[in-house]
Amino acid sequence: MPYYIDAKKVELEDLMFRITESDLVPSRRKLLEDIEVNLNKLKEYGIYTMADLRKSIKNPKKIASLAEKTHIEIQYLTLLRREVESYFPKAYPLSVFDWLEKNQITKLERKGYKNTALLYEAFEIPSKREEITALTGPEKAFAEEIFILVDLIRIQWVSPIFSKVLVEAGYNNAKSIAEANAKELHEAVEKTNKKGRYFKGKIGIRDIARLIKSASYLS
Repeated sequence: MPYYIDAKKVELEDLMFRITESDLVPSRRKLLEDIEVNLNKLKEYGIYTMADLRKSIKNPKKIASLAEKTHIEIQYLTLLRREVESYFPKAYPLSVFDWLEKNQITKLERKGYKNTALLYEAFEIPSKREEITALTGPEKAFAEEIFILVDLIRIQWVSPIFSKVLVEAGYNNAKSIAEANAKELHEAVEKTNKKGRYFKGKIGIRDIARLIKSASYLS
């Protein structure tokens, strides 16, 4: 399974379904206005997948050009770009896991595994997984721990520290989040944060529901 969703396999109909079934944050709700009409205009122009769309709206110049050719508002396409790009959270340098053994992180970086995407994709290859386990020591504990973290951090909105919170709350991969009960996950996160004091703000149950939905596209 790749680090990111495969944009080439996500057709515009799938994208529309994802947007319409999501509990969008207020700033993105304008996307629901005439969404079917707008996505049909994109298809008429020759854009059929999320990959096609990302290429066509990757910068303001392209957005302006596409808006002129499809008669879709620039503001709408700009908002659509923000929504789509949020499905591809950035890869983090391994150093963000500053609670893990620094010398083990250094070993991985020297081997070329400089960020979470590179390490995750290496772990998906059995021979590479064995190599990483051997590199970090005969015990599997460190390799397994960091793999859990890089799997969770693939989920939209999951920061490095929040990946730690999820692990301590008892959730060890994207699939476990996707299959979680929102109320139970919310309670587990609240309890873990109260004990560890990892962040000051509170996460609402609607945020947890969004997290679960996002994880479902990866697991």
